[in-house]
Amino acid sequence: MAGNKTVKTDASVDDYLAGLAGPRGEDARALNELLTGATGLEPALWGPSIVGYGDRHLVYESGRELDWFQIGFAARKQALTLYLTEGFKGYDELLERLGPHTTGVGCLYVKRLSDVDSGVLTELAQRSVDGARGGG
Repeated sequence: MAGNKTVKTDASVDDYLAGLAGPRGEDARALNELLTGATGLEPALWGPSIVGYGDRHLVYESGRELDWFQIGFAARKQALTLYLTEGFKGYDELLERLGPHTTGVGCLYVKRLSDVDSGVLTELAQRSVDGARGGG
């Protein structure tokens, strides 16, 4: 069985974020600050471009095991991608108040951080991490 391609690295999150230019870089640095404050967790770089917070070990029904983060984000060209490992079940009210976004199975896509309500995003991050820790 192949290993996970995206693993936690020792690379500097600050250096990675500093290398992101323009509005995308500004949003990534602001989102890092928001998620660090909301979760109380230090960021780490996972692979070349995902900033993750916290650690968890997942075991799927198939038997596949994976070391992953509790919450993370990537500053993609099209949108900021937030990875909420608990998905969105029970988050309808928060998502309605968030502002313009789209979702995938465990991903939240936001074009610009200024387009969404930072208080709602903070609450969403806190609830997601609480769920990842087994508290929600």
